[in-house]
Amino acid sequence: MAQPATDTVRTKKPAQTSQKRAAAGPAEPPEDATEAVMGLDMLLVDAARGPIRRMIPPVGTALRFGSALARQPRTVAKRTSELVREMGKVAVGSSELEPGKKDKRFADPAWTGNPVLRRAMQAHLATARTAWELIDDADLDWQDDERIRFTATNVVDALAPSNVPVLNPLSLKAVIDTGGRSAVQGLRRMLRDLTNPPRVPSMVEPDAFTVGEDLAATPGSVVFRTDVFELIQYRPTTETVRAVPLLMVPPTINKFYIADLAPGRSIVEHYLSAGQQVFMISWRNPDERHAAWDLDTYGQAIFDAMDAVELATGSEQVAIQAFCSGGIITAMVLAHLAATGRQDRVSAVSYAVTVLDWARAGTVSALMDEESVKAATEKSRKKGYLDGAQLAEVFAWLRPNDLVWNYWVNNYLQGKTPPNIDILFWNADTTRMSAGLHRDFIDIAIGNALTEPGKATMLGTPVDLSKVTVDSYVTAGIADHLCPWQACYRSTQLLGGESRFILSTSGHIASLVNPPGNPKSTFQVAESTPADTEEWMAQAETLKGSWWPDFMTWLGARSGDEIPAPSSLGGALQELGPAPGTYVYDK
Repeated sequence: MAQPATDTVRTKKPAQTSQKRAAAGPAEPPEDATEAVMGLDMLLVDAARGPIRRMIPPVGTALRFGSALARQPRTVAKRTSELVREMGKVAVGSSELEPGKKDKRFADPAWTGNPVLRRAMQAHLATARTAWELIDDADLDWQDDERIRFTATNVVDALAPSNVPVLNPLSLKAVIDTGGRSAVQGLRRMLRDLTNPPRVPSMVEPDAFTVGEDLAATPGSVVFRTDVFELIQYRPTTETVRAVPLLMVPPTINKFYIADLAPGRSIVEHYLSAGQQVFMISWRNPDERHAAWDLDTYGQAIFDAMDAVELATGSEQVAIQAFCSGGIITAMVLAHLAATGRQDRVSAVSYAVTVLDWARAGTVSALMDEESVKAATEKSRKKGYLDGAQLAEVFAWLRPNDLVWNYWVNNYLQGKTPPNIDILFWNADTTRMSAGLHRDFIDIAIGNALTEPGKATMLGTPVDLSKVTVDSYVTAGIADHLCPWQACYRSTQLLGGESRFILSTSGHIASLVNPPGNPKSTFQVAESTPADTEEWMAQAETLKGSWWPDFMTWLGARSGDEIPAPSSLGGALQELGPAPGTYVYDK
């Protein structure tokens, strides 16, 4: 979970920081608004909880927190007296509290130049600091610690004076500059957002981009279709291509075009320019008719896609790159192939921001109490699916400053249109998750089933990831609060074969959408993958640029010879229509 923006005024015990959570400060916008837009959908048990519940910790956690502080009356008295003294300094104007350098809520000069606003800001910072210190003092176990911090972050951030129209100088200036029109526009936007799921401020306008024109625009054709997915084959852009094609498996929530954003930022486009044959699975948006679709359904879909790729290219092998939840299904599919003696069908596999071992896998994992699990699975069972809008709401409240209050100020208090950002448009283009898949993902996560051979199955075969000896390329984001990089790294220890682990800059999605040419981009890599993450970090080398070219080099060594690019698409299959297909438009 990301640290609150008031982090520079917090007192955090270093040992706790490293042991209890992988903390990362707020990222620079617009990147900060992209880091929670995708995640381990199977862990989103919190989608069954209403927004008010996010302001209230589970009863057991609250009781243990209160009990821990009750056993330390002197500590509580000390923190209280410190807060009172600081508030006294705030009142007389002698407080030296300042927001963190990356805390953009109080960036306007009025927060320091106006004595009333400065006191309001400092009072908030003082209160927030005391809250974090008391949580540290309670010294809870990792799960209760994450839960209480999650609640405290939501409450503290909601109470920030920057969210109050009559206090925020940006709001006041907008009213003056527009003669009150900004207030009217902001109210209209608020009413529109609150009456439509996910009932959080819009991060992008619904007509900001057009799928098939601005996004998902890489030329290609749909060459295979089932009830579950469409298979897109992209048109090569080089005279020769690698003999072994790449099959991309996107996550099972949101649309596939996170890998095919605007030109120049498209992963698919880059792979094609490097001479790679590329196929993409485009999942269908399930509804109540597809409630029974489960892990086996999606695992079989990957097998069907592999068969179709073979017919389209004539290649007996395929390489696979899978993102997030798609990576979980892919790992289970490879375990099935290993168990049935057909593992040689896959020449290489890449897992991007994928967690296979959920032991202490971050904030979302900590929020999975038994009550929430039952509520979430029962809710999706009754509807036949888990609504993507509910998941989007959960993601937003995991980073309230970046994903809720930032847009609260921009959209409502200033009456402005949010900026057009392709990743945020993709995020708003939500999909549903079938009840069966939702249930199976939760079962896998709760039991951490992929870490124990035979505890999970795929198409009737026990899953043992240690038998998967296909070479793997594992990527993670150093600031990813949904899939902490340490959790992603543990995949290298579960899988057989050789692994290359890449630690990219930024968070969950920004670590993936990382095109060459960004001077700020770096990634870390080491020659080996020891069991201990700290040992890996100590030997890792930092390289400038994007990991995309590195992956193409790695994959190229496992993709056979160069062959002439095909003059037409589909091979033994029939072209069914142009990319991006039809399923991508399902609402």
